[in-house]
Amino acid sequence: MTTQNLLQRISIEPNICFGKPCIRGHRIWVSLILDLLAGGETIEQILEEYPGIEKEDVLACIAYGAEMTRNDYIEIPISN
Repeated sequence: MTTQNLLQRISIEPNICFGKPCIRGHRIWVSLILDLLAGGETIEQILEEYPGIEKEDVLACIAYGAEMTRNDYIEIPISN
């Protein structure tokens, strides 16, 4: 599945979830899925917690995060 196909699984609608990017057809924020992954949960664990979504939805969230950082980024202070 291409990145473009994956990104079609993400929707942004002003009247749904305050306009935050969500998995299409669900009120599950992309940022929630990314937070769960960053916290160490596996894709399989996420699918068990949210049985209405598919593996490709989680991959779409990752693809969306990658696209968001392609041109914009957050400065992270380097500590010595």
